[in-house]
Amino acid sequence: MENQIEQCPKCGCSEIGKGKQAPQAGVFPLGKFIPISSEIIHRICTHCGYVIESYVENPSKFKG
Repeated sequence: MENQIEQCPKCGCSEIGKGKQAPQAGVFPLGKFIPISSEIIHRICTHCGYVIESYVENPSKFKG
């Protein structure tokens, strides 16, 4: 999806940036004995600040 031209659904800007949420705000898998978090990545409009998408950096940490 990153090679496609995308526009912000709020303002129409086509400059989309990426940011990483602070480590203390990571997501922890439920039910795991050793809580290992994964950082959250956000895709953000550089004009209005609208968060277009959010996802965890290491989704494999949430498997079984």
